[in-house]
Amino acid sequence: MRRLLLILLLTLPMARAQDLWKIYDDTLRHARYVDLSHVVAPDSPVWKGFGPSKFAAAVDPATGQPYTYDHDGFEATRYELSTDQLGTQLDPPAHWDPYGAAIDELPASYAVRPLVVISIVDQVRRDPGYQMTADDVKAWESVHGLIPAGSVVMVRSDWSKRWSEPGLAADPVFPGVRLDALKYLHLERKILLHGHEPLDTDTTPTLEGEAWLLHNGYTQAEGVTNLDQVPETGALVAIGFPRFQGGTGGYARYVAICPADWKYGVTIEDGPLAKRSQPLRWVNGLRVRE
Repeated sequence: MRRLLLILLLTLPMARAQDLWKIYDDTLRHARYVDLSHVVAPDSPVWKGFGPSKFAAAVDPATGQPYTYDHDGFEATRYELSTDQLGTQLDPPAHWDPYGAAIDELPASYAVRPLVVISIVDQVRRDPGYQMTADDVKAWESVHGLIPAGSVVMVRSDWSKRWSEPGLAADPVFPGVRLDALKYLHLERKILLHGHEPLDTDTTPTLEGEAWLLHNGYTQAEGVTNLDQVPETGALVAIGFPRFQGGTGGYARYVAICPADWKYGVTIEDGPLAKRSQPLRWVNGLRVRE
């Protein structure tokens, strides 16, 4: 499976359409898909400097009344988002560098990449503030082989399991990634980007890892989840994000594409989506099913 997925990436520039369709029919149609992104909600953890967001019904500007299924045949939602640094994110260089690429300037070639997952869960159990080092990456490579150039490296810490805890974003102790690890991954292994579960890269006073990345033209994924459901090697990751003009951050959807015999994830099912057992209703500022 891993060999087939790598062949897919190596042959994309020269492949004919029917070749790509065959790869889809032979491999991707049977793969298992794992969502690596949190649901974005007003109570999602966010830095206190940005504050909360608000979801509400979209209203007809002519009447000031919200659209409803009963009256208008549809409903829509108005999002008052306090920041583009919310939930599962893709940080472009423009977040820190006015000359860096903004979210709408990232190339379409980000779409599908090899996925590497490096676990520091054991270290974090001993030290909740553990920061992954270059030696951790090299230890991973001694078992699994060299990290492919152009890949996405996700750092699993299981910090995302705390996502619903009140005040989580204010906790100064969280697992991170040291600058030496970032430099090794980018300068030696030539990866596309790395991702982590917390909302910051490291716990240094100056966020030196994030500063180095974004001032040197690199991007990063933040607020990733479900890395415990993804193999360490052999999967792909699909990356999607809205292209806000001049955006300094991006709400992102990361989906791991795993081998057909993988124990987690969902498979492709064609046809219409099933109706839910309960309708959507507004409860305490959120559309929910109750």
